[in-house]
Amino acid sequence: MNSLLSPLSFARGPSLKNRFMLAPLTNTQSFEDGKLSDEEFRWLTMRAEGGFALTMTCASHVQAIGKGFPGQLGVFSEDHLEGLKRLSSKIKANGSVAICQLHHAGMRSPEDLIGQRPVCPSYNEEFNARALSTNEVEKLRDDFIEAAVRSEKAGFNGVELHGAHGYILAQFFSPEINKRDDQYGQSLSNRSRLLYEIIDGIREVCSKDFIVGVRLSPERFGLKLNEITTLAEELMTSNKIEFLDMSLWDVFKEPEDEEFKGKKLISYFTELERGNTKLGVAGSIKSPLDAEKTMVEGVDWVMLGRAAILQHNFPKLYEADSSFSPVQAPVSKEHLRNEGLSDKFIQYVGNWKLTAKSSKA
Repeated sequence: MNSLLSPLSFARGPSLKNRFMLAPLTNTQSFEDGKLSDEEFRWLTMRAEGGFALTMTCASHVQAIGKGFPGQLGVFSEDHLEGLKRLSSKIKANGSVAICQLHHAGMRSPEDLIGQRPVCPSYNEEFNARALSTNEVEKLRDDFIEAAVRSEKAGFNGVELHGAHGYILAQFFSPEINKRDDQYGQSLSNRSRLLYEIIDGIREVCSKDFIVGVRLSPERFGLKLNEITTLAEELMTSNKIEFLDMSLWDVFKEPEDEEFKGKKLISYFTELERGNTKLGVAGSIKSPLDAEKTMVEGVDWVMLGRAAILQHNFPKLYEADSSFSPVQAPVSKEHLRNEGLSDKFIQYVGNWKLTAKSSKA
Protein backbone atom coordinates (compact mmCIF):
# COMPACT_ATOMS: atom_id res chain seq x y z
CA MET A 1 0.00 0.00 0.00
CA ASN A 2 1.13 3.54 -0.74
CA SER A 3 2.55 4.93 2.51
CA LEU A 4 0.36 8.05 2.32
CA LEU A 5 -2.72 5.83 2.24
CA SER A 6 -1.70 3.44 5.00
CA PRO A 7 -3.30 3.77 8.44
CA LEU A 8 -1.39 5.33 11.33
CA SER A 9 -1.80 4.37 14.97
CA PHE A 10 -1.04 6.61 17.93
CA ALA A 11 -0.06 5.41 21.40
CA ARG A 12 -3.46 6.69 22.54
CA GLY A 13 -6.75 7.40 20.83
CA PRO A 14 -8.18 6.39 17.46
CA SER A 15 -6.02 5.53 14.46
CA LEU A 16 -5.81 7.61 11.30
CA LYS A 17 -7.11 6.12 8.05
CA ASN A 18 -4.32 7.75 6.01
CA ARG A 19 -1.34 10.09 6.49
CA PHE A 20 -3.01 13.37 5.49
CA MET A 21 -3.71 15.94 8.21
CA LEU A 22 -5.36 19.33 7.82
CA ALA A 23 -3.10 22.15 8.99
CA PRO A 24 -4.54 24.46 11.68
CA LEU A 25 -5.19 27.49 9.49
CA THR A 26 -6.16 30.91 10.79
CA ASN A 27 -9.27 31.97 8.89
CA THR A 28 -10.99 34.81 10.85
CA GLN A 29 -14.42 33.34 10.12
CA SER A 30 -15.95 32.89 13.58
CA PHE A 31 -17.64 35.38 15.89
CA GLU A 32 -15.75 37.95 17.93
CA ASP A 33 -16.83 36.28 21.18
CA GLY A 34 -15.14 33.06 20.03
CA LYS A 35 -18.29 31.17 19.12
CA LEU A 36 -18.20 28.97 16.04
CA SER A 37 -19.76 30.38 12.89
CA ASP A 38 -21.47 28.44 10.11
CA GLU A 39 -18.68 29.59 7.78
CA GLU A 40 -15.93 28.05 9.91
CA PHE A 41 -18.03 24.92 10.42
CA ARG A 42 -18.37 24.52 6.64
CA TRP A 43 -14.68 25.15 5.97
CA LEU A 44 -13.53 22.50 8.45
CA THR A 45 -16.16 19.83 7.85
CA MET A 46 -15.62 19.99 4.09
CA ARG A 47 -12.01 18.89 4.72
CA ALA A 48 -13.20 15.98 6.86
CA GLU A 49 -15.57 15.02 4.06
CA GLY A 50 -12.69 15.37 1.60
CA GLY A 51 -10.74 12.54 3.18
CA PHE A 52 -8.37 14.14 5.68
CA ALA A 53 -7.63 11.55 8.36
CA LEU A 54 -7.21 14.26 10.99
CA THR A 55 -9.02 17.58 10.92
CA MET A 56 -7.64 20.27 13.20
CA THR A 57 -9.29 23.54 14.13
CA CYS A 58 -7.61 26.87 13.70
CA ALA A 59 -5.68 28.25 16.66
CA SER A 60 -8.37 28.41 19.37
CA HIS A 61 -7.54 30.80 22.19
CA VAL A 62 -7.62 29.62 25.79
CA GLN A 63 -7.95 33.10 27.36
CA ALA A 64 -9.78 36.15 26.07
CA ILE A 65 -6.56 38.13 26.45
CA GLY A 66 -4.79 35.59 24.24
CA LYS A 67 -6.83 36.38 21.14
CA GLY A 68 -4.55 36.90 18.17
CA PHE A 69 -6.92 37.54 15.27
CA PRO A 70 -10.37 38.96 14.54
CA GLY A 71 -12.98 36.22 14.20
CA GLN A 72 -10.86 33.68 16.08
CA LEU A 73 -12.45 30.50 17.43
CA GLY A 74 -12.44 30.33 21.22
CA VAL A 75 -12.24 27.51 23.73
CA PHE A 76 -12.01 29.57 26.93
CA SER A 77 -15.69 29.56 27.90
CA GLU A 78 -18.53 27.13 28.39
CA ASP A 79 -20.41 29.38 25.97
CA HIS A 80 -18.28 27.86 23.20
CA LEU A 81 -19.36 24.28 23.91
CA GLU A 82 -22.45 24.15 21.71
CA GLY A 83 -20.55 25.08 18.55
CA LEU A 84 -17.56 22.93 19.40
CA LYS A 85 -19.79 19.89 19.97
CA ARG A 86 -21.48 20.42 16.63
CA LEU A 87 -18.10 20.72 14.92
CA SER A 88 -16.44 17.66 16.46
CA SER A 89 -19.50 15.52 15.80
CA LYS A 90 -19.54 16.32 12.10
CA ILE A 91 -15.79 15.84 11.71
CA LYS A 92 -15.92 12.41 13.35
CA ALA A 93 -19.02 11.42 11.39
CA ASN A 94 -16.85 11.64 8.27
CA GLY A 95 -14.25 9.25 9.66
CA SER A 96 -11.76 11.99 10.57
CA VAL A 97 -10.05 12.38 13.94
CA ALA A 98 -11.08 15.70 15.52
CA ILE A 99 -8.34 17.79 17.15
CA CYS A 100 -8.71 21.24 18.72
CA GLN A 101 -5.59 23.39 18.60
CA LEU A 102 -5.05 25.34 21.84
CA HIS A 103 -3.47 28.76 21.45
CA HIS A 104 -2.56 31.98 23.19
CA ALA A 105 -0.96 34.79 21.20
CA GLY A 106 0.83 36.37 24.16
CA MET A 107 2.68 39.51 23.11
CA ARG A 108 1.30 39.07 19.58
CA SER A 109 -2.27 39.78 20.73
CA PRO A 110 -3.14 43.17 19.17
CA GLU A 111 -3.83 45.71 21.91
CA ASP A 112 -6.74 47.22 19.98
CA LEU A 113 -8.29 43.75 19.63
CA ILE A 114 -8.11 42.66 23.28
CA GLY A 115 -8.64 46.10 24.85
CA GLN A 116 -5.56 45.99 27.06
CA ARG A 117 -1.81 45.51 26.92
CA PRO A 118 -0.82 42.04 25.75
CA VAL A 119 1.16 39.73 28.02
CA CYS A 120 4.52 38.07 27.58
CA PRO A 121 6.98 36.03 29.66
CA SER A 122 8.94 39.28 30.12
CA TYR A 123 8.37 42.95 29.37
CA ASN A 124 8.62 43.49 25.62
CA GLU A 125 9.03 47.04 24.37
CA GLU A 126 8.35 46.25 20.69
CA PHE A 127 4.86 44.89 21.43
CA ASN A 128 4.22 47.02 24.54
CA ALA A 129 3.66 43.73 26.36
CA ARG A 130 3.80 43.44 30.11
CA ALA A 131 5.45 40.57 31.96
CA LEU A 132 3.28 37.86 33.47
CA SER A 133 3.59 37.34 37.21
CA THR A 134 4.34 33.82 38.45
CA ASN A 135 0.72 33.52 39.58
CA GLU A 136 -0.43 34.57 36.10
CA VAL A 137 1.80 31.93 34.49
CA GLU A 138 0.19 29.32 36.71
CA LYS A 139 -3.25 30.63 35.74
CA LEU A 140 -2.25 30.42 32.08
CA ARG A 141 -1.20 26.81 32.63
CA ASP A 142 -4.51 26.01 34.29
CA ASP A 143 -6.49 27.66 31.49
CA PHE A 144 -4.69 25.58 28.84
CA ILE A 145 -5.57 22.48 30.86
CA GLU A 146 -9.18 23.60 31.30
CA ALA A 147 -9.43 24.24 27.55
CA ALA A 148 -8.33 20.64 26.96
CA VAL A 149 -11.01 19.43 29.37
CA ARG A 150 -13.55 21.58 27.53
CA SER A 151 -12.37 20.17 24.19
CA GLU A 152 -12.86 16.61 25.41
CA LYS A 153 -16.27 17.56 26.81
CA ALA A 154 -17.11 18.92 23.35
CA GLY A 155 -16.26 15.56 21.78
CA PHE A 156 -12.80 16.18 20.34
CA ASN A 157 -10.44 13.21 20.23
CA GLY A 158 -7.59 15.36 21.44
CA VAL A 159 -5.78 18.69 21.39
CA GLU A 160 -2.64 20.19 19.92
CA LEU A 161 -0.68 22.72 21.98
CA HIS A 162 0.49 25.59 19.76
CA GLY A 163 4.12 26.11 20.68
CA ALA A 164 5.18 27.64 17.36
CA HIS A 165 5.30 30.89 15.37
CA GLY A 166 6.21 33.18 18.23
CA TYR A 167 3.01 32.69 20.24
CA ILE A 168 3.07 32.49 24.00
CA LEU A 169 4.55 29.00 24.49
CA ALA A 170 7.23 29.78 21.89
CA GLN A 171 7.83 33.10 23.68
CA PHE A 172 8.66 31.10 26.80
CA PHE A 173 11.05 28.88 24.78
CA SER A 174 12.90 31.87 23.30
CA PRO A 175 15.97 33.03 25.24
CA GLU A 176 15.71 36.38 23.46
CA ILE A 177 12.12 37.00 24.60
CA ASN A 178 12.02 35.15 27.92
CA LYS A 179 14.18 37.04 30.43
CA ARG A 180 12.50 35.65 33.54
CA ASP A 181 14.56 34.77 36.62
CA ASP A 182 12.04 32.41 38.24
CA GLN A 183 11.33 28.71 37.54
CA TYR A 184 10.01 29.59 34.07
CA GLY A 185 13.15 31.31 32.78
CA GLN A 186 16.89 31.04 32.05
CA SER A 187 17.68 27.36 31.26
CA LEU A 188 15.90 25.49 28.44
CA SER A 189 14.38 23.12 30.99
CA ASN A 190 12.90 26.09 32.83
CA ARG A 191 11.76 27.82 29.63
CA SER A 192 9.93 24.64 28.57
CA ARG A 193 8.56 23.99 32.08
CA LEU A 194 5.19 25.60 31.29
CA LEU A 195 4.67 23.29 28.30
CA TYR A 196 5.41 20.18 30.36
CA GLU A 197 3.18 21.35 33.21
CA ILE A 198 0.32 21.79 30.73
CA ILE A 199 0.88 18.33 29.23
CA ASP A 200 1.09 16.69 32.67
CA GLY A 201 -2.03 18.52 33.79
CA ILE A 202 -3.98 17.36 30.74
CA ARG A 203 -2.87 13.78 31.36
CA GLU A 204 -4.15 13.99 34.94
CA VAL A 205 -7.64 15.24 34.13
CA CYS A 206 -8.49 13.93 30.65
CA SER A 207 -9.24 10.34 29.69
CA LYS A 208 -6.42 7.86 29.07
CA ASP A 209 -7.23 7.74 25.34
CA PHE A 210 -7.21 11.53 24.87
CA ILE A 211 -4.67 12.54 22.21
CA VAL A 212 -2.14 15.27 22.98
CA GLY A 213 0.08 16.75 20.28
CA VAL A 214 2.47 19.69 20.18
CA ARG A 215 3.32 22.10 17.36
CA LEU A 216 6.82 23.58 17.28
CA SER A 217 8.67 25.79 14.81
CA PRO A 218 12.48 25.74 14.80
CA GLU A 219 13.36 29.24 13.64
CA ARG A 220 12.51 32.95 13.95
CA PHE A 221 11.17 34.77 17.03
CA GLY A 222 14.45 34.24 18.85
CA LEU A 223 14.26 30.44 18.74
CA LYS A 224 17.48 28.43 18.48
CA LEU A 225 17.51 25.35 16.22
CA ASN A 226 19.76 23.35 18.55
CA GLU A 227 17.44 24.05 21.47
CA ILE A 228 14.30 23.16 19.52
CA THR A 229 15.81 19.84 18.39
CA THR A 230 16.66 19.11 22.03
CA LEU A 231 13.11 19.95 23.10
CA ALA A 232 11.63 17.95 20.22
CA GLU A 233 13.58 14.82 21.10
CA GLU A 234 12.76 15.16 24.80
CA LEU A 235 9.07 15.50 23.97
CA MET A 236 9.02 12.55 21.58
CA THR A 237 10.88 10.19 23.92
CA SER A 238 8.92 11.23 27.02
CA ASN A 239 5.85 9.16 26.05
CA LYS A 240 3.79 12.16 27.16
CA ILE A 241 2.47 13.10 23.69
CA GLU A 242 1.10 11.22 20.68
CA PHE A 243 2.43 13.42 17.92
CA LEU A 244 4.84 16.24 17.21
CA ASP A 245 3.91 18.68 14.44
CA MET A 246 6.92 20.59 13.08
CA SER A 247 5.99 23.76 11.17
CA LEU A 248 8.94 24.34 8.83
CA TRP A 249 7.52 26.93 6.37
CA ASP A 250 9.16 24.88 3.60
CA VAL A 251 9.86 21.20 4.19
CA PHE A 252 12.62 21.16 1.56
CA LYS A 253 14.64 24.19 2.67
CA GLU A 254 17.87 24.44 4.63
CA PRO A 255 18.04 26.18 8.02
CA GLU A 256 18.28 29.97 8.05
CA ASP A 257 21.13 29.92 10.57
CA GLU A 258 24.47 29.69 8.73
CA GLU A 259 25.80 27.41 11.47
CA PHE A 260 23.36 24.66 10.50
CA LYS A 261 23.31 24.94 6.70
CA GLY A 262 24.44 22.06 4.53
CA LYS A 263 21.46 19.76 4.99
CA LYS A 264 17.70 20.06 4.96
CA LEU A 265 15.96 21.52 7.99
CA ILE A 266 13.62 18.53 8.08
CA SER A 267 16.53 16.14 8.59
CA TYR A 268 17.38 17.70 11.94
CA PHE A 269 14.07 16.28 13.19
CA THR A 270 13.74 13.01 11.27
CA GLU A 271 17.09 11.88 12.70
CA LEU A 272 15.90 12.30 16.31
CA GLU A 273 14.81 9.46 18.57
CA ARG A 274 11.00 9.36 18.67
CA GLY A 275 9.94 6.72 21.16
CA ASN A 276 6.26 6.02 20.44
CA THR A 277 5.58 9.55 19.20
CA LYS A 278 4.63 10.17 15.58
CA LEU A 279 6.37 12.98 13.70
CA GLY A 280 4.76 15.11 11.02
CA VAL A 281 5.64 18.29 9.16
CA ALA A 282 4.01 21.23 7.44
CA GLY A 283 5.43 23.68 4.94
CA SER A 284 4.82 24.19 1.21
CA ILE A 285 3.56 20.67 0.51
CA LYS A 286 1.57 21.54 -2.59
CA SER A 287 1.34 18.41 -4.73
CA PRO A 288 1.17 14.60 -4.54
CA LEU A 289 4.85 14.48 -5.44
CA ASP A 290 5.70 16.94 -2.65
CA ALA A 291 3.80 14.77 -0.17
CA GLU A 292 5.54 11.59 -1.33
CA LYS A 293 8.98 13.21 -1.19
CA THR A 294 8.24 14.41 2.32
CA MET A 295 7.31 10.91 3.45
CA VAL A 296 10.57 9.62 1.94
CA GLU A 297 12.42 12.05 4.23
CA GLY A 298 11.23 9.85 7.10
CA VAL A 299 8.18 11.50 8.65
CA ASP A 300 5.04 9.65 9.72
CA TRP A 301 2.48 12.02 8.20
CA VAL A 302 2.12 15.24 6.21
CA MET A 303 0.09 18.33 6.99
CA LEU A 304 -1.50 20.33 4.18
CA GLY A 305 -2.39 24.01 4.32
CA ARG A 306 -2.66 25.87 1.03
CA ALA A 307 -3.20 22.65 -0.91
CA ALA A 308 -6.18 21.95 1.36
CA ILE A 309 -7.51 25.46 0.76
CA LEU A 310 -7.41 24.95 -3.00
CA GLN A 311 -8.89 21.43 -2.90
CA HIS A 312 -10.86 20.25 0.12
CA ASN A 313 -10.78 16.65 -1.18
CA PHE A 314 -7.04 16.39 -1.87
CA PRO A 315 -6.76 13.03 -0.01
CA LYS A 316 -9.68 11.49 -1.91
CA LEU A 317 -8.26 12.71 -5.20
CA TYR A 318 -4.92 11.16 -4.27
CA GLU A 319 -6.59 7.88 -3.33
CA ALA A 320 -8.29 7.76 -6.74
CA ASP A 321 -5.14 8.75 -8.65
CA SER A 322 -1.84 9.28 -6.86
CA SER A 323 -0.47 11.21 -9.83
CA PHE A 324 -3.37 13.66 -10.12
CA SER A 325 -2.53 17.24 -11.03
CA PRO A 326 -3.59 19.56 -8.20
CA VAL A 327 -5.22 22.92 -8.77
CA GLN A 328 -2.59 25.64 -8.91
CA ALA A 329 -2.88 29.20 -7.66
CA PRO A 330 -3.94 31.74 -8.67
CA VAL A 331 -7.59 30.76 -8.79
CA SER A 332 -10.79 32.79 -8.83
CA LYS A 333 -12.55 33.92 -5.69
CA GLU A 334 -15.51 31.86 -6.83
CA HIS A 335 -13.31 28.76 -6.79
CA LEU A 336 -12.36 29.51 -3.18
CA ARG A 337 -16.00 30.06 -2.24
CA ASN A 338 -16.85 26.68 -3.73
CA GLU A 339 -14.06 25.21 -1.62
CA GLY A 340 -15.74 26.47 1.55
CA LEU A 341 -13.98 29.79 2.14
CA SER A 342 -16.07 32.76 3.21
CA ASP A 343 -15.32 36.26 1.97
CA LYS A 344 -13.60 36.97 5.32
CA PHE A 345 -11.25 34.05 4.80
CA ILE A 346 -10.61 35.05 1.19
CA GLN A 347 -9.77 38.56 2.34
CA TYR A 348 -7.43 37.19 5.04
CA VAL A 349 -5.43 35.16 2.50
CA GLY A 350 -5.38 38.06 0.06
CA ASN A 351 -1.59 38.44 0.19
CA TRP A 352 -0.97 34.69 -0.22
CA LYS A 353 -1.25 35.02 -4.03
CA LEU A 354 -4.05 32.45 -4.15
CA THR A 355 -6.27 34.57 -6.39
CA ALA A 356 -5.56 36.42 -9.61
CA LYS A 357 -5.51 40.21 -9.31
CA SER A 358 -8.33 40.41 -11.83
CA SER A 359 -10.49 37.92 -9.93
CA LYS A 360 -13.95 39.40 -9.36
CA ALA A 361 -15.54 39.60 -5.94
